[in-house]
Formats: sequence, structure tokens, C-alpha cells
Amino acid sequence: MQKKKLALSTQIFIALVLAIIAGVAFTGNPVIATTYIKPFGTIFLNLIKWIVAPLVFFSIMVGVISMKDIRKLGMIGGRTVLYYLCTTAFAVTIGLIFANVFKGTFPVLQTSDLSYEANASVSFMDTLVSVFPNNFVKPFAESNMLQVIVASLIIGFAIILAGEKSGKSVDAVTAVNEICLKTMEMILRLSPIGVFCLLCPVVAENGPSIIGSLAKVLLVAYIAYFLHALVVYSASVRVLGKMSPVRFFKEMMPAIIFAFSSASSVGTLPMNMECTGRLGVPKDISSFVLPLGATVNMDGTAIYQGVCAVFIATCFGIDLTMSQMITIVLTATLASIGTAGVPGAGMVMLAMVLESVGLPVEGIALVAGVDRIFDMGRTTVNITGDAACCVVVSAKERLAKTN
Repeated sequence: MQKKKLALSTQIFIALVLAIIAGVAFTGNPVIATTYIKPFGTIFLNLIKWIVAPLVFFSIMVGVISMKDIRKLGMIGGRTVLYYLCTTAFAVTIGLIFANVFKGTFPVLQTSDLSYEANASVSFMDTLVSVFPNNFVKPFAESNMLQVIVASLIIGFAIILAGEKSGKSVDAVTAVNEICLKTMEMILRLSPIGVFCLLCPVVAENGPSIIGSLAKVLLVAYIAYFLHALVVYSASVRVLGKMSPVRFFKEMMPAIIFAFSSASSVGTLPMNMECTGRLGVPKDISSFVLPLGATVNMDGTAIYQGVCAVFIATCFGIDLTMSQMITIVLTATLASIGTAGVPGAGMVMLAMVLESVGLPVEGIALVAGVDRIFDMGRTTVNITGDAACCVVVSAKERLAKTN
């Protein structure tokens, strides 16, 4: 009899535990972990990023073609964006509430001689222009997911409008999409190794000392992460998606663990597609909703904005007013649109949020040392929110068909 193989989620969890143990062991000498272990994690993440752009491009095209109706796609897109904006607003509000409740426990760190160079602010019109590609290859080379999505939508629409004349192109797009999916499956089999090699250096580099000084801030952020996922996503999945939250989180566990270790929404996209498929979400919906979510849905990042804004204000002896908090909610919600789903993107958003309420941008230096720890949690919330949206949109589509 053949031995029963461990489930991928179990393998990833074991790798996660081993990575933490090994990271603690290497805390005194992190060079070993960063020099000899981290490169293999980078290789794995590079492979994921390599397949993501073509996977998104062809899977969205297949999704658009399979719908055969541009109006239907518009309805799905509208529901998706509305869901993302609402949950992001909820998220930053939750972050602000928890941060204000526990701000008396936050450490007041030294704020003199701080420095942080914020990226130049980009106007709305510049952001709008940058969404549309001016070169066919460039979006893939730069992993610009918004441009890849726009390009795939335009070509998908063109194939629908071409009608019967596009028969061969439909077969070709479907075939290439299947090849991308199989390539993704092969890479995902290496997930346990990738998780170990990505997480071990993080634990070894940060160690207990730097985490200890900001432990309460991290704890508040993670409590907010957990409650947002537990309350908002469970409620939306149960009420709007007509699905058991227990089943949802159980099937999502491989993607959740991978997102926590990789801190990359885009990198987790292939595994997220696989998990939502097991939840019964049709490919034509997941291939549109998930890539869009990996680019614009940043619930975990929004929570991080709220917590860090209050913490930084506390360190500088500033009490945020209600109008400033409302500004943070609006800025964080709108800033999430177009923020790349890659490690560290939350720092750029945080600079925008701080500037919007007149807080010193150099305050980012206070949390920069443990940003990776924040990032792991906020990425996990981000991808879970994408999957919850998939379930909700899928349920609404089924209901529309029955009516």
C-alpha cells in the first residue's frame, strides 16, 4: 500500500514551525541564514513572480471570453470594487479604534535624529495615465499588475467583439492558460521549501530584541488583523456568500500560511486561485477578482496605516482629532488603489497617510525595523479578503442565474 502523503497545508505549517526554530537558533549569527538560506527563498519567490504576470494575463482573458458578455463583466467588476472599498474602509477604522484604545500602552520612542525619505507624491491624473500601458512587453517585465489587467481586458473584449472569426485565438488563449496553470502547480509543490527559506532569515535578522521594543504595537496590529478577518470576512462569507466560515478558513489555510511567510499578495496569487477553486468559485470569476484584489485590495495594509499613524503621533506627542482620523480612513482607502502587492508596499502608503494629516513622515523610521513583521500579517489579511470577495461575487452570480 502506498503511504499517504501529507497535505500541502500540513507541509507548509511544518516548514513554518521549523523556520521559526531555525531562525531563533541563527539569531546570534544571522549571516548564515541571510547568505545561505535566504537566496533559495528568493529563487522560489522569483519563480512565483515569473509566472504570475502571464497567468494573470491569460486567466483574465479566459474569464472575459467565457462570460461572452461585456455587461456581465461590468457587473462583476462593479461588485468587486465596491466590496474592496467597503472592507478597506472597515479595516482602517478598526485599526484606528484599536490603536486609540491601547495607545496608552505604546512605548514612547526617541524621535530626534529620525530620517526617512518619502517617495515623491503622484497626482491622481498621473496615476490614471500610468494604468494604461504604452508598450506590450513592459508591464510583464516590470510586473505592473494594473497594466497587465488592463491589457488583458482590452484584448479579451476584442476577442468577444470579433465573434466567430476569433475561434482559433480562443483555443490558443485557453491552451496557454492551461500551460500557465500547470507551471504554477509545479512551482507550488516547492512551497514548503520556499516558506522555510523565506521566513528563517526574517526571524534570524530581527530577533527578540527589536521586536520586544515594539511588541505592544505589533500585538495591537495583529489583534486588529485577526478580528477583521474573523468578524468582517466571516460575516461577509456567511451572509453574502452563503458559505460556512469554518470551511472557508480551512480551505484557505495553505494560501494564508504562504502569504504570512512570503509577505507578497502577488506571490500568493497562484495558491489563492487554487484554494478558491476548492471553495467552488468558478475560474472565470477567480481569474478576474483575485488579480484585481492582489493589486487594489489592501485591508491588512489599511489596518497597519491606522495603528502606525496613532503610534507615530503618540511618539511625537500629537493627539489626532476626529477629522484627522476621518482623513486617514479616506486616504488609506483610496491609496490602496494601485498599490503593488509586493513586500514593503505599505511603507509608501503610510507616507501618504502621514502627509495627509500633517504628521512627520520621518516617523516611519520608528516602525521601519519591524515593517517585515507587520507586512507578514497585513499580507495574510489582504489575500484572505480577496478570497472572501471571490466567494461573495460567486454567490451573487449564482443567485442572478437562478432568478
